[in-house]
Amino acid sequence: MGHRAARGRLRDLAVTGAAALSAGAVASSFGLPVAWLLGPVVAATALSLAGLDTRLPDRLKTLAFYVLGVQAGSGVSPEIATQFAVWPLSFVIQLFGVLFAVALCYGFLRRMLGWDHATALFASLPGALSFVVAAASETKADMGRVVIIQSIRLLMLIAALVPLLGALEGGGAMGPALRPAGDGGVFAYALMFGLSAATAWLAARLNVPGGMMLGALIGSAVLHGADVVAVSLPWWLALPSLVLLGIIVGGRLNGISVSAFLRLLAPSLGCFALGLLGTGLAGVAAVVFVDLPAPNVALAYAPGALEALTVLAFQFDIDPAYVASHHVVRFFAIALIVPFLARRVSRREAVTERAEDGTAAAPAPGEWDRESA
Repeated sequence: MGHRAARGRLRDLAVTGAAALSAGAVASSFGLPVAWLLGPVVAATALSLAGLDTRLPDRLKTLAFYVLGVQAGSGVSPEIATQFAVWPLSFVIQLFGVLFAVALCYGFLRRMLGWDHATALFASLPGALSFVVAAASETKADMGRVVIIQSIRLLMLIAALVPLLGALEGGGAMGPALRPAGDGGVFAYALMFGLSAATAWLAARLNVPGGMMLGALIGSAVLHGADVVAVSLPWWLALPSLVLLGIIVGGRLNGISVSAFLRLLAPSLGCFALGLLGTGLAGVAAVVFVDLPAPNVALAYAPGALEALTVLAFQFDIDPAYVASHHVVRFFAIALIVPFLARRVSRREAVTERAEDGTAAAPAPGEWDRESA
């Protein structure tokens, strides 16, 4: 990177950071729930669409995820262990909801908007974006549409969940600056940060989804769940990390033009609504038949990013372990099925090309035209 490019990168980072902090302060002054996440998301989104490079350096993202994981784990209490027995059934209901949401979104993009099979399919899969993009790149899917649909859906999800959770919880949640750090001395903090660092490093080495944050959450959750420590992060650590997460979320639109964003806004809204319908019906089933709390299910079943939704769980005093575990299950389910889908789409495209070129007979009826989400 040349000196001019480096200066431009630093300038964009400085502008992004200042704008995110200012937006967080404004949101906080209006008393909005999760203000220090919501404000930076809006600011980073606007700057991304304006053409600024809002991407954070990898080391800064890693640090933010680690700190937020430690913070989320501190929301786990010893009483949570009594709820583990109902989690497997909750996982099953969640996955049925994901399948229904994918089918609805695929049908909307394919049948109503006329998108090609590959693009509609990969744009419909909720989350696991890195796996989805890698698999879609092996097909003729429109990568721009896939990335934009997925990114806009995440932004809409956060914008919708914050007021919804505020209503379900009977009001807004306190930001991290107002949360007490708890009782404990230097040893308790050293133990919490040390074990969380070890589990975060291990999870990252094992390529666990959201490994740095999830690993730190596990280490912190074990200590708090076992009632070994009873401390959480001081505000001067938690607040900057929350701002950085907002920049990371808003930065998902980095490099996307305003025209492309507006062009795909309507399809994104349609997919978002249908995704909420599919997962929402599954959530209702979980609340009614498994007797799970509605706020917990709303965050756990939401088709979004593990990191952002786990942080929201902590902010709204919702079991972060329950929420994180469900997003990991969804991530692994999608990651396992995506390579199979990519191979199937590639074979279908190859057969179609040969049929069009006259080098092979067209596929038998029903062989390749079974549209599946």
